[in-house]
Parts: sequence; structure tokens; C-alpha cells
Amino acid sequence: MSSPPRVRIAIIGAGLIGPRHAETTASNPSTELIAIVDPLQGGADLASQLKTSHYRSISDLLSSPHKPDAAIICTPNHTHVPLSKELSSNGIHILIEKPFSTDIPSGQSLLQHLKARPNIKALVGHHRRFNPYIVAAKKIISSGTLGTILAVNGLWTTFKPPSYFSPPAEWRRGKTGGVVLINLIHEIDLMHYLFGPIVRVHAEKTLSQRGPDHEAEEGAALTLRFKSGVVGTFIMADHAPSPYNFESGTGENPLIPKTGMDFYRVFGTEGSLSVPDMNLWSYRRRQQKSWHEELVKERVTVSEGVPFELQLEHFVRVIRGEEQASCTPQAGLGALLVCEAIREALEGNKTVEVESFEL
Repeated sequence: MSSPPRVRIAIIGAGLIGPRHAETTASNPSTELIAIVDPLQGGADLASQLKTSHYRSISDLLSSPHKPDAAIICTPNHTHVPLSKELSSNGIHILIEKPFSTDIPSGQSLLQHLKARPNIKALVGHHRRFNPYIVAAKKIISSGTLGTILAVNGLWTTFKPPSYFSPPAEWRRGKTGGVVLINLIHEIDLMHYLFGPIVRVHAEKTLSQRGPDHEAEEGAALTLRFKSGVVGTFIMADHAPSPYNFESGTGENPLIPKTGMDFYRVFGTEGSLSVPDMNLWSYRRRQQKSWHEELVKERVTVSEGVPFELQLEHFVRVIRGEEQASCTPQAGLGALLVCEAIREALEGNKTVEVESFEL
């Protein structure tokens, strides 16, 4: 039996994350990197490096001989909705880097646009669902090993240097470029993936360190209430030197040194789990469940895998109709709804109810 034809993919945007998607696409036997689309010289340089075509705009791409089957959108946050509409209107399947959109109305507009085009496959790029540590944690939580889940504690704390906010990425200083929409949205999606929808949030700001030319939020302490009854606490900060964050803990991003330090702790009635050290603590094999007994520590086995590669393979299977999208546009909008509630809570250091949504 012959193999299905490779899926031809264009990468839209060659900034921070675009090159990783481009390299992953170029090296996957199921995909063909057909073009890089970016108006800046960096896009042309990346295309030359990977021996593919370069176009300055989507309209140039669509009028070329290299119209793709699918596109991965890696542009600044505020462009995700219009570019998604333009591509999907031309019959191109899309993987939209998070956030799905930067505000609820535009996100709802894109959701309706995609619902009117059922033949278009759309996946939101919350690639951390495919991280082996999260896959293992999901399996443990879903298996009932921890009993009834009571609470979760999370950390995303690191230090972003001034260069992170320099041109052409000065948009990160604005309201759509803060730690909530760039970083915490990944954590919210994972919280939804592991524990179900969040229905209430409370937020308290950290002290601002960057000055008046930075509108973007820098950090906060959060409390979360899930529909299931699970409660959570979360600290986020991008101005704090720290080993406690997803990137450092898992070593997922080769540009960020790995520390292996835990960033999630999950508490259930039968045990607790820390991620990514994957230590599971319980009274299993003890005479009784009591704080007077010594806890048993077990290490959960984690399989190998690169999340970007696993996400791309999933995207190909979704396009071919072999799987349903792991992170749907509805789920992407759900994460944004919670992030918008968090941003509202930050404005007044208050509690906000989250608008009801489907995952």
C-alpha cells in the first residue's frame, strides 16, 4: 500500500516560534515545507536556510504556484484572527499558535467563521498537551490513582531580558503582549486539559518593575475555582529569576536551560503528584492512611517525544480525518475567556466569574 501524499505546509511568520515550526515541518516525512511567509528579511533568510520558497504576504502565496494544503500561523497575537480567516477562506487548513485571538468578540467571530467551513480543519497550537510529562500526568490523574482531585498548585516564574521587548517585538510591551496571553494561556489550557473548565478567578498583581512604557502585566498571584470543585493557586511572573516554570522544568525549549524543577503539584484524596519530576506520593502498601505513617514515593515513567513533532503529526492526522483535534477552536477560545477574566481581575485585584464555555 502506497503512503498518502505529504501535506504541503506554509509557515506564516518567521519570528520567535516560526523557525521551530518550520524546522519541524521540513524534517517530518509526512509534511513538505512549501513556503515561509514574512515581510521581513528574517523570513527570506529562513526560507533560504531551509531551501523553500519565500513570500512577503499571504496574497502573494495564494497567487503563487506554491499554494499549501495547510498553514501554521506564528505571527503576533493580534494578527491571528484576520490571517486565520484569510487562509481558511481559501481552503487552507490552519494550526493557529496560541492565543486563539486577543479578545473575546474577535475569537467568537473566528469561531463562527470556522463553523461555517466544516471542511476546514483547525487546531490551536497549545503544543504542551503533547509534552510527555503532561501526557503522563493526564494518564495518572484520569486513572484515579490520586483519588478525587482536590487542588492544584502551579508556578510560571522566570526573567525576560529587555531584548525580549525590542523591535520588531515591541508589541510585547502592549496590552496583548503580557505574561497572561503569551505564557499563562498555555498553563490555563493545561489546567483545562487536566481538570476541566475554570469558572472563577481571583488575581493580585505583583509589583511592576518595567516602567510606564510597558502596558503589559508582569505577574500576579491567582486563585482558581474549577467546575468540578477542584481549587487551585498559581503564581506567574516574568521579572523574577527562577527555575520554576514549564520551559525550564521540562527542557522543552532548547533555548532555555533545563532545571528539572517542579512547576505543578496535584493533590488528591489518595496521593499527590509533582510535575515534571513525576514523584507520586501516597500511603500505598502502608497499614493505614495517616500522617503518622511514612509516605511511599514512586517515580512515574515518562516516554520520549518532542511536543512540536508530536503536535505536527497530530495535525497531519486531523487533516487526513484520522483523528479529532486535541485542542479545538472552542478550547482555544475557552482558554482566552479565562485569561480575559484574569486580566479583568488584575485591573481591580478582585474576583471574576468566567463566562460559561465548552471545551
